[in-house]
Amino acid sequence: MKIGFYAGSFDPFTNGHLQVIQKSAELFDKVVVGIGVHSMKTRRFDKAKMKEAIEKVLIREKLDNVTVIAYNNLSVDVAREYQATFLIRGIRNGIDYQEEEKIAAINEEISGLDTVYVRAGSLGNLSSSMVMELLNNDKDVSKYLPPEVKAVIEQKE
Repeated sequence: MKIGFYAGSFDPFTNGHLQVIQKSAELFDKVVVGIGVHSMKTRRFDKAKMKEAIEKVLIREKLDNVTVIAYNNLSVDVAREYQATFLIRGIRNGIDYQEEEKIAAINEEISGLDTVYVRAGSLGNLSSSMVMELLNNDKDVSKYLPPEVKAVIEQKE
């Protein structure tokens, strides 16, 4: 069984993340979406609420082979716990590729897991940081976020 592990802070989870998951769900028998901790970032939204919102999105999208977990330790260690055969990373552009390659090399060295890159496609310019910048400036972000995630964000405002 091919199991992909897609880690991220998903803070917030965007339609770009969803696009990566949809493509990954076609490639793998099972996909585990891991909401992790980024040591250089402070979380903006509650991890449990974001997990719940992502699960609602997956149900709506009928992505039955995808599950969501939250964790606090190294992604590769959690991926191994879930018997992942590959790590999944969304990639938007060449700059992403260069950065992701550095991380992939270390991850492979310490875990033996290779990384599969999934193009973000038409949403390649979208990032959680960009969505937050728009939100902080009172711009409509409806087209960038699943409605279930937008509801979580609106609760915080």
